[in-house]
Amino acid sequence: MTQKNGISGILGVIIARAGSTGLPGKNKRMLLGKPVIAYTIESALKSKLLDAIIVTSDDPDVREIASGYEGVWVTGRPAELATDTAPVDAAARFGCERVEELYGFHADIIVLLYGNIPIRPDGLIDMTIEYLLTEGGDSVQTYSPVGKFHPDWMVMLEDGHVKLNCPNHPYRRQDLRPMFIPNGAVLTIKRDALYRKPEHDRDFHAFLGKDRRGVVHPESDLIVDIDTIKDLYVAEGILRMLKEQEENAAKQDKVVLV
Repeated sequence: MTQKNGISGILGVIIARAGSTGLPGKNKRMLLGKPVIAYTIESALKSKLLDAIIVTSDDPDVREIASGYEGVWVTGRPAELATDTAPVDAAARFGCERVEELYGFHADIIVLLYGNIPIRPDGLIDMTIEYLLTEGGDSVQTYSPVGKFHPDWMVMLEDGHVKLNCPNHPYRRQDLRPMFIPNGAVLTIKRDALYRKPEHDRDFHAFLGKDRRGVVHPESDLIVDIDTIKDLYVAEGILRMLKEQEENAAKQDKVVLV
């Protein structure tokens, strides 16, 4: 593994377990001619700031796919870290420790990437790393703006009676408060935060640290977290749209050049 730009200590950990309640084998499902996991690996390889990349999975098929990429380390994962209740931070720590054990690479910053998110806008990974390096914080997470299903428009139904979630129920979309939801595309975390102990039994996100930051990419609405067959088809539709846009842009450029 060669280092990029002389920067050391930034590790991309791609996690992709075999099991899935909503869509079994989702990481190795085919999506426009290649496995879903391949998109995440290729996004990581495009990064200018990652020094090393490791894929950790309990699925031998996923490991075989990942092994086909030059510049990517691959390791298995213990069964207890591959259940649907196993915390993602434990899988990330396992990846860090395997890299250090097998290759002597010590990560100061860990970029956690889910294998089942095939679409990441160009530059998104480096956007989070640059923010953490320049602005500080314990972690930086990617967010998307909340769309039409905004919390201020949501209600609770109690015996058929409507109870507003927001006392001042907005009438116009323009009056909604700007709100954002984590999209899972990138979580960039300082090592100290990743190894931080929970303060209580419901401190599930202790690994993000005390000072948690967020970034919003202009194209964050393209990100799809594949957990169901519907998600897979939505991702396919977006990828086809992007391909068509590229082809149309290329045709326009050709016309201008002529």
